[in-house]
Amino acid sequence: MNSFKAKVTKIENLDSLNIVQFEFNNLNLLSMMSLELDNLKEGMTVLLNVKATHIGIAKDLQGQISFSNFIPSEIIKINKGKLLSDITLKSGDTVFTSIITSHSVNRMNLQEKQKVSAVFKASELSIRKVVEND
Repeated sequence: MNSFKAKVTKIENLDSLNIVQFEFNNLNLLSMMSLELDNLKEGMTVLLNVKATHIGIAKDLQGQISFSNFIPSEIIKINKGKLLSDITLKSGDTVFTSIITSHSVNRMNLQEKQKVSAVFKASELSIRKVVEND
């Protein structure tokens, strides 16, 4: 499970649906969709979770895509298996992992030290815990 330390910047809600936005690495805006929020307020710092299998890799992305979360990253390691590959990424001081098919690694010609974007949907992000309140 990947974890990101982020600050809550905006909470929008309608009935029981909540869209929460976060500041990550002092500039990246992450979004989360949730049906449950327990006393979460703007300004709080939280630890966010997303599974490695839910993070896709985009290279030279052009046009629009419905995924809410894009983290500019550098590939620091590729562990290529027969079917799946484990991609270690770094954005700022945060190191995290994506698991994609080895076919995709080959098709995209992914290499270590390459700049890519980690992408995932708002519904794949969750709050692990509140780190501090402002």
